[in-house]
Amino acid sequence: MAKQRVIATAPGKINCYFRVGPPREDGYHEVASLYVAVSLLEQIEATLREDGELQLSLEPGSPVVADPENFPLGQSNLVWKAAELLREHTGCTLGANLHITKRVPIAGGMGGGSADAAAALVACNELWGTGLDREELGRLGARLGADVPFALMGGAAIGLGIGDKLAPLLTRAKTQWVLIPASFGLSTPRVYSMLDRLRAGQSVEVPQEVDPQVIKALMESDSEALSQLLVNDLTQASLALAPELGTVRDLAEGAGALRAMVSGSGPTLALLVRDADHAEQVMTQLGDEVGVATMMVSAPAPGAHVELSE
Repeated sequence: MAKQRVIATAPGKINCYFRVGPPREDGYHEVASLYVAVSLLEQIEATLREDGELQLSLEPGSPVVADPENFPLGQSNLVWKAAELLREHTGCTLGANLHITKRVPIAGGMGGGSADAAAALVACNELWGTGLDREELGRLGARLGADVPFALMGGAAIGLGIGDKLAPLLTRAKTQWVLIPASFGLSTPRVYSMLDRLRAGQSVEVPQEVDPQVIKALMESDSEALSQLLVNDLTQASLALAPELGTVRDLAEGAGALRAMVSGSGPTLALLVRDADHAEQVMTQLGDEVGVATMMVSAPAPGAHVELSE
């Protein structure tokens, strides 16, 4: 049975561990990733349309949308694609107004677009009463992007294949992070392409597993140990495209962060800290002394879910 209005959210993510293999024939790369969902949520508000139309809108004043006039609100947006894919799969003929609230940095290496898609799938599935279960939504999500299934799942998970073969980690152990969003974005395909160029002529193995020590440190919420084990193979490519990230990373560690790393394909930097008090200290120093914008998040966070249904 269809609803009139549904609000759903989905989390951004950090890759605590990210190993990347050589490019496959289809252009994708095999990875071994340790995903953690963070308390930075994308939100989709879906209201029913009986005329079968889809209409997207953007919440004004979002700090992560530098140029609202050029924000895509048509068929290229993953929210639109998610809703359309759900309709095609289920035969649903209803429409929706889909209002997007952006909080995850755009093109920032934190899966914000994937979180939008995950929230849209959950919202529209509830709005239209299409009745798909989590597993079915996950399979649809994988067709929209490798990070969408994790945004649906949330928590923490090991990702293999192209990141879509997920094994959840049943942990509630919290880690605290400070994020430094950049004033620019980095295209994920461009970062991967740069990585391939930097590795040209090198023998690169396909990663088979996530380092068990990283998993252990995360499961035990041992931030000190985890800080020594964080790794991201995309870092060299991100720094090659945006060398200033290296400077900000060094400033963050100088301000007391246990470790500062590029999140995913960047350019967002994720700073691991001990706890909320430590986060405040690091944020104060970076803000007062360097003028760097920061935000505090915790992990793990729940996956895409309905917040309101009426």
